Formats: sequence, C-alpha cells, structure tokens
Amino acid sequence: MIVSAYVFADGVEFAPEAIGAAAQALRAGKLIGLPTETVYGLGADADNATAVAAIFEAKGRPSDHPLIVHVAAFDGGMSGVAHYAGRVPSFAQQLMSAFWPGPLTLILPRRDGVGAIAAGGQNTIGLRCPAHPVAQAVLTALRQPTEGEPVVWGVAAPSANRFGRVSPTTAQHVASEFADTPDLLILDGGPCEVGIESTIIDCTRGAPVLLRPGAITSEQVAAACGRALISPEELEAQGQSAPRASGTLESHYAPNATVRLMDAKALQQALDLLGTDVDKSAGPGKTIAIYSRVPLKTSARQIELRRMPTDAAVAAHELFSVLRELDALRVKLIWVETPPDTVAWDGVRDRLTRAATPTR
Repeated sequence: MIVSAYVFADGVEFAPEAIGAAAQALRAGKLIGLPTETVYGLGADADNATAVAAIFEAKGRPSDHPLIVHVAAFDGGMSGVAHYAGRVPSFAQQLMSAFWPGPLTLILPRRDGVGAIAAGGQNTIGLRCPAHPVAQAVLTALRQPTEGEPVVWGVAAPSANRFGRVSPTTAQHVASEFADTPDLLILDGGPCEVGIESTIIDCTRGAPVLLRPGAITSEQVAAACGRALISPEELEAQGQSAPRASGTLESHYAPNATVRLMDAKALQQALDLLGTDVDKSAGPGKTIAIYSRVPLKTSARQIELRRMPTDAAVAAHELFSVLRELDALRVKLIWVETPPDTVAWDGVRDRLTRAATPTR
C-alpha cells in the first residue's frame, strides 16, 4: 500500500498521519518501504530480531549478509551511533561531520547485545544517517514516542527489492517487487535523488577501507578525514579481511536480462555485424537494449537504443530506473557502454560490473 509522505497544498509539508503510521508500524515489528536519497529501503526496527528476520525472508537474502542501520541526525548522529557502536575512531567522527546526513555508511565495532541479527552475526555494524527528509521524519518520530511506546534507535533498511535484483528508486518499484505483500506500508517520498546505494567505508582497521563506492568518492573521503583509503585487496595482502557488507557480492543489482559491458567501438561493431539479422523468434518485440553515452546507428527494429548521460551523477540517478524500464521491454540482452575509468564514475561502474557478473 503506497501512502504519500507529503501534503501538497500551500507548499509542501509532511503528511503527519503517514509519518505516524510508518513509525507505529515499525514499533509494532512490521516492515515498511522507506524512501532515502540513495534508494528505497525495506525497513524494520533494527533491535527487533523477529522484524529484522522478516526482512531477510521477504527479500530472500542470506541471513549472514548484513544490513545497514539508519539512525537519526541527533547530536551529529551520535545518539543512534552510541547505541550501536562500541567505539567510534576519530577519523570516523570526521566523516560523520563531513557527510552526515548523506549517502555514506560507516562500518563500526558493534556493541554487545544490540543489532546482532541486522549485522549478520558479525561484531561490526554498518550505520548511516540518511539525508532524505521523509526518512529523517520517521527516524525523529521513532525517537519521540508517546507514553508507553518503545524508543527505536535505528531502522535496518536494505534496498526494498528481491535479493540480488535491481534496486528500487521509486515507491512504485517497491510495490512491484512486493506485489504479493499488499499490507506493506510504502511511504512515497518521490524519486530518489542519488539513485545508487551509499558509499561504504570500513572504520574498524585503524584506517578507512573502501568497501563499496558510491556518490561520495574515495577522494572526498580521504580529503575529509586526512587519510588515504585502503582497498580490500590491500587488506588481504596484509593478512587481514574486510567485514561482510551490503552490496559487495560479485553478482548483484541484476535485471532479468543478461547485462554485458562493452566499449563504444565494440558496441557499434556488434550492431554492424547484426545488421537487421536479430532474433526473429522473439516476435515483434525488442530483443536487445543498448545503453550508451555515444550515439550508435542500427537498422534493426528489434534493438532499443537509450542514451546514458555523460555526467556521472546524472547517470547514477537514473541507472536503476533505466535498467527496470529496459527489463520491462522483455529484452534478452542489455548491452551497456563501459563507464569511464575515473573516480566520479566508480559507483556506476561498480553497480554495472556486478549486474554483468553471472551468478555462480
């Protein structure tokens, strides 16, 4: 059930009954669809083991694949952080000050007795303070309960989609993913501004470790905390291993169609070789979709051409929506022009690389 989180009258305001209903559902151990600036999340009280287990079941997600816990921006975000984290290194505090609320998740040592299910059984936990005003309104309401209601310190909220599939960036995407769950309350906060999941930094190794790129780049992180980032590969070379984190499996974010990354020259050569000889058994519909920054030419009517923005942030904003739209055409293949090998494109390139990796 989609409920608008806004009232559009003289300006735009929160719909108090919608925010209240979402907070009440979370306190009651139910799941909700929650908008954030990155993607929509499937949220539950992070300290309610039964509710968190329901997230794993609804998504079909392995229970040892940890969830990110969203906390409110109280006292610079430290109130929720203090509940879940046993220790916050100074460079992690610098990153909170620089980027929270925002699309940055920090992996921190987990306090004993809290958030174990959400953390996938690890002694670390991923925390984020979302920038979306609707998410903040819900988190604030959870911290200000009426008499007799429990305080909810954080909301565990992985992307609101079936595990491994394309992440949702609108309330309608969430509804389509969980069409068999009609009682799921989905707050409609509009399309997500960022469009890909948060940057994840491990803060448990004495130095920042980049686990997943996102809208906040590695260069920005290094500048904010004054420390060079370490890669998981460098950790392994030192005999250490990074904690498990959301969205870091080799195969992830995949549509139903097979995704293949190719450079612009290879895309045009493939189209030239195909000519008009596309799979006729597919009928009159589209067979191949192509998402590229350069203009391509083809005479085949069964090929769908889409232009990818040349700006990395704009491409990130529309990436998952475009993949869903192309999937809706029931194409068999989605060919994507490989993103530039620059820091600004790291997040988009990461998502597409994982989408193109076959499931083992």
